[in-house]
Amino acid sequence: MFAKIEISGTMKLVTGTHIGASDAFTAIGAVDSPVIRDARTMEPMIPGSSLKGKLRSLLAKRYNRDPFDPPDRDNAELKSLFGFARKNEGGERKGEEKENEENGRARAGRLLFSDMFLSNGAELSELGIHCTEIKFENTINRLSAMANPRQIERVIRGTEFGLSLIYEPEQREKGSEAEDEKRILRDFELIKEGFRLLQYDYLGGHGSRGYGKVRFEGLKAETVVGELRSEIIEQCNHLLGESLL
Repeated sequence: MFAKIEISGTMKLVTGTHIGASDAFTAIGAVDSPVIRDARTMEPMIPGSSLKGKLRSLLAKRYNRDPFDPPDRDNAELKSLFGFARKNEGGERKGEEKENEENGRARAGRLLFSDMFLSNGAELSELGIHCTEIKFENTINRLSAMANPRQIERVIRGTEFGLSLIYEPEQREKGSEAEDEKRILRDFELIKEGFRLLQYDYLGGHGSRGYGKVRFEGLKAETVVGELRSEIIEQCNHLLGESLL
């Protein structure tokens, strides 16, 4: 079975969110910790790697025996969905080609993440609102009472980003179509659980101080390559709907 299912929707920021960029060349007087931006538009963006890493981390805590195990020791379902890069004895990665796990090789995941870009920028502009803000924070040394102020840039609440993931059902030499469809639904159960867990957690940095709360809206699945039974896509959409708060 060769097919691709696109999962699309919107990720809305419920609180200010900070996913940082390098500040190695920040000028004197500039923001201490800027957010990452799209180089073409200079608007904030959310890297697909940030979303993938957070979802995988939350699901590992939920399903692994030891949540601190490295990714190549994840639950088998997680490794199959997200992939892993196994290391050799010297600690070097063997690559990310999709190989048989029994051979000790790395494996590419079936869930492909894309960077997320601002989708309601025009709406914010009409309201005269800039999509980022500077939050001033301060740490104070308990012994000397010396202050250490800092400026953290974050994307404001209400900002929306377009979400697009591609799910590729596993291609197997043997196995019935019914077994393949069951595997798709098991994977979508994991995806649903990941989205739901994230909405009760945070994305990006400084989550314990109120940053990074997000909400997903309008999630839907549709076949974009190949053919799958409409009943399977309907069940996938039902599962995605259950992940919404």
